[in-house]
Amino acid sequence: MNLTQILTRYWGYDKFRPLQEEVIQSVMAGKDTFALMPTGGGKSVCYQVPALASDGICIVVSPLIALMKDQVEALKKKGIEARALFSGMSYREMDITLDNCVYGRIKLLYLSPERLASDLVKARVAKMKVNLLAVDEAHCISQWGYDFRPAYRNIASLRELIPNTPVLAVTATATQPVIEDILKQLRFSGSQIFRKSFHRENLAYEVREEEDKQGRLLKLCREWKGSGIVYVRTRRRTKEMATLLSRSGIVSDHYHGGLTQAERRQKQDAWMKGQVRVIVCTNAFGMGIDKSNVRFVVHMDIPDSMEAYVQEAGRAGRDEEPARAIIFHNAHDRLEMLERVKASYPPFSEIKVVYQALGNYFQLPVGSGLETSFDFDLGDFSQRFSLKVDLVFHAMQVLERAGYITMVESIYLPSRILFKVDQKGLYAYQVAHQQMDAFIKLLLRSYPGLFDQPVPVREEELARRMNSSVANVVALLQRLVKEDVIEYFPRKESPQVFYNLARLDEKNLVIAPEFLKQRRDQAMERAEYMVFYLTSKTRCRSQMILAYFGEKETQRCGVCDICQDRNDLGLNELEFERVSEMVKEILTGENMALNELVEKVEGPGDDHVIKVLQWLMDHGKIRLNQENKLQWVS
Repeated sequence: MNLTQILTRYWGYDKFRPLQEEVIQSVMAGKDTFALMPTGGGKSVCYQVPALASDGICIVVSPLIALMKDQVEALKKKGIEARALFSGMSYREMDITLDNCVYGRIKLLYLSPERLASDLVKARVAKMKVNLLAVDEAHCISQWGYDFRPAYRNIASLRELIPNTPVLAVTATATQPVIEDILKQLRFSGSQIFRKSFHRENLAYEVREEEDKQGRLLKLCREWKGSGIVYVRTRRRTKEMATLLSRSGIVSDHYHGGLTQAERRQKQDAWMKGQVRVIVCTNAFGMGIDKSNVRFVVHMDIPDSMEAYVQEAGRAGRDEEPARAIIFHNAHDRLEMLERVKASYPPFSEIKVVYQALGNYFQLPVGSGLETSFDFDLGDFSQRFSLKVDLVFHAMQVLERAGYITMVESIYLPSRILFKVDQKGLYAYQVAHQQMDAFIKLLLRSYPGLFDQPVPVREEELARRMNSSVANVVALLQRLVKEDVIEYFPRKESPQVFYNLARLDEKNLVIAPEFLKQRRDQAMERAEYMVFYLTSKTRCRSQMILAYFGEKETQRCGVCDICQDRNDLGLNELEFERVSEMVKEILTGENMALNELVEKVEGPGDDHVIKVLQWLMDHGKIRLNQENKLQWVS
């Protein structure tokens, strides 16, 4: 099959989206390729299609376990063999999965970056016929990126095991310095760079300074039609806001990372199907969500960076129909956001306290724990060691950025079973243990493939079929484990902490002061640009976003709140800019009375000049001084 036939057969589309085919052709030609494709641009197709079009297996490095699991499940439903390795899996499960990738028919293997350091993974990758190495969320490899993950640096050494394999790096958000760093860190050679503009002509960006944000949200939800997303910062506020909207007749629900897998799936599905109109959520919602007809995205709290904002706002209007993205804010919000970003880099002394407490919490001796994951309850941990929850969270984020641990927020791993004995050995066991025969036969009837790899099972379903209790099913499974018949991996549904390095003694934990300062300064720069974006009253919102990502020669979007104000003047862009520049030039030299200034400005007529002056005054570019003369505000 050719590329388009693969796209049609597995995805149902008869043509590629902009840039997709060019990116695919580049990697098929064996070239290292970088693709900057904003949210909704179809990045995953750029490595999934060439994986199917070539012999061998594609390795995909991704930091988002929930997204990896979703993509693997979606591929399996299409009939494509895919697997994933991530924190929470046992050594045995990884061993079997990697064997299947070497000797089986697996086409895509998803790996978390931390797994790349494993000797087991490296040994098996060297035996694989790898047709493509895809790096998702590639900005994580750059120290200049907003979500730096040190484990991503392991990718460069992986290339030494597969020297003739091209690399595809994809991301939705990267500034020019980040792009250059990505290419350097991944050791790109003969690379092709593809960029899709961040410009979204159908998406109107708005910023509204509001004290009564809830009242304004209710008003807009009544005025606007269609499906929407409302982002808030805390889990508690998701429920509060969803309740407020629902009581006002707007069918809404809440979503955050602390919900169970079943709850999240149910809420997500109801919103996707249109049974729920508005989903109120934290930033845990959205990754991998492909709902094309979202008409509005509202931020009730200020995002920490333009990168985060563009990703979240970009979930509106993917069907190319008109959509809106709006931020509500006030002076208190701006101050709170800046203080929050500062607080996210606590002193090293406090980070050490948290690190030592973690080791004690997991009862982990110094020198142990390498590549091991543990269930983690943030509230319980903080209470047990009398630490503030915010401090613990921020300290753990710094430890993660420094490469010591990885935090995985609430993933769901179903229970899995694998027979350790072969069929002959199992038969012998059944003959010798007649009381277990019926249960073993039920397992074999219910779940094929139990001799080949760990198979997901549901204890509740087995209990129903046996007309018994879940506790009894678990007891039977544990007996089979004790008698060395099966391996049983009970389900997990809690956050995980994964140790990238063995636990260190306190004196050996090192985080360079310059590292902390650099990360803090970079975070503050991003936060300050958000404040600049929010408080600017004269520049097109879209142009500000595009400029942040290095797109300089751009036109006004014509649909944002700033452009709409200017459109109401009845002047075209050229006329407005000409009058505005003349006013700036005149008033930079001297202050002047209104009538004098109007006479001095050459242009489209006094009425239009006065309109421009009024607009400049309303937006804080000129003002009247104590002498009642106009002056330019620098």
